[in-house]
Amino acid sequence: MTSTRKSAGIVGLAVVGSRVFGLVRELVFAAMFGAGKFLDSFLAAFQIPNLMRDLFAEGALSVAFTTTFTKTHETEGADSAWGLLSLLVSSVILILGGVCLLGIAASPLLVQLTSFGFHAVPGKFELTVQLTRVLFPFILFVSLAAVIMGALNARRLFGLPASASTVFNIVSVVLGVGLAYLFDPQPDWRHPHFGPRALWGVSLGVLLGGVAQMAIQVPLLWRLGYRFRWRLDFKDEKLRRVWRLMWPSVIAGAAVQINVLVNGMFASEINGARSWLNCAFRLMQFPLGVFGVAIATVTLPAVARHHAQSDLGAFGSTANNSLRLTVFLTVPAAVGLFVLAEPIIRLIYQHGRFSAADTLATALALRAYAVGLTGYAAIKVLAPCFYALDRPRLPLRVSLLGIGINMALNFLMVKGLGWGHVGLATTTATLAFVNGAQLFFYLRRLVHLGGAGWLGFLGGVAGAAVAGGGSAVAVHRYLQAVLPAGLAGELLALGAAMSAAVLVYFTITLVLRLPESAALWRVILRGPWRLVRGKLFRPSASEGPTKPES
Repeated sequence: MTSTRKSAGIVGLAVVGSRVFGLVRELVFAAMFGAGKFLDSFLAAFQIPNLMRDLFAEGALSVAFTTTFTKTHETEGADSAWGLLSLLVSSVILILGGVCLLGIAASPLLVQLTSFGFHAVPGKFELTVQLTRVLFPFILFVSLAAVIMGALNARRLFGLPASASTVFNIVSVVLGVGLAYLFDPQPDWRHPHFGPRALWGVSLGVLLGGVAQMAIQVPLLWRLGYRFRWRLDFKDEKLRRVWRLMWPSVIAGAAVQINVLVNGMFASEINGARSWLNCAFRLMQFPLGVFGVAIATVTLPAVARHHAQSDLGAFGSTANNSLRLTVFLTVPAAVGLFVLAEPIIRLIYQHGRFSAADTLATALALRAYAVGLTGYAAIKVLAPCFYALDRPRLPLRVSLLGIGINMALNFLMVKGLGWGHVGLATTTATLAFVNGAQLFFYLRRLVHLGGAGWLGFLGGVAGAAVAGGGSAVAVHRYLQAVLPAGLAGELLALGAAMSAAVLVYFTITLVLRLPESAALWRVILRGPWRLVRGKLFRPSASEGPTKPES
């Protein structure tokens, strides 16, 4: 478990950078265009290839390939594993290249299916179609990036692959803003008023960011000894194993994304709703990525290795400890987002054309999303365990049921109760908890998770998180009353409130002697950079260069 925590720490540090720059990307684009026609169009256009990426690349394909690659490397050696990588890369280029061409041609139909409400605003539908055509090739480059990331993770290299999305965000912002000014020159660059042409520049910048996300990982793969060879053999047993694992998990591994797509159909009828939901979901993804994704990233190759070695005891122990660590970190984060939603959004987003009314609407969505944060993170950790066990149909069953419930609840909350975009966020959060709980109970039937002590653990975590949230609210209100108004005062008040919440939470959990708290405290005392030196961007001695593929 110590190795898992250290690896999760490395990934967590890398993901922090990625989420920070991702947040910068979102707030820059929100400030440039405001919540409304233009930002809605960009987000809807980007959602289509981005959803396909989640379904076929970073969701199903990445999980299936990492599992198969790890087991192949453990049982057949490096040459066989590198051969599988070449097979998959060649297949992805051929298949997804064709998908991109079809997607570009079918963009009007895709936008009609996902954003039919855009016809109500003149020019909004047509602009979305144009941007979709620019952004569709994004899926090919990030799919290749996800495959490379899977291979590096299987070789226990986590830092650089997790940092690749940081490169994507930086390139997207720098090139996106630069091309926006190039395509739509502004008389006063300090107070721009961007139009549709600027969105073309932003979209092209995002596409080039996807290319950079792939390219940054290639040198490390080369140093490991991999040499790409074009190979196509759809009858290869290991490649067919990847497909068999992938197709059930196309839905199961991306239930949240499918539900977000359905929510987008409802949101398209509310001008600005896509922007509010996206900004809120971006903030919710910050702790989800830092904690849930980081832990899931290092858990998958570990449990796959245990299964290949027929060690179900170690499999269950790793899954249980990873889930406990996920709950320990995400519950207080969810409480913090809930109680501080409005000041967080005001500080980050309320600039340029993003108004105070947009802040309030986004804060309501963030509070609803925060309720499901722990459920989201649990799914990230639990779902890959079923693929390592060769049981992908169980998550598929859970997801199919969830999609149906999501549709019914959306009709109830949006059409029936009139909750608008908040009802959409509430439905998604509720389903995250329901799906996460089902996966947990299914996994307990397959392997022993050592469930003793969970009730006391959950009670301690929940109580400490509520106390931390209460202290955050008290500190923030006090400092708001005594500090001068303005950006500096708001930043200081928010920073002090968050610091107070973290201090209270960790103090209480240390008093309660929760092992996760003590372990993280030891990491802090030793210095997190000790985890990074020599491990983040280069292979360790045990993972040294291997013989190139013959």
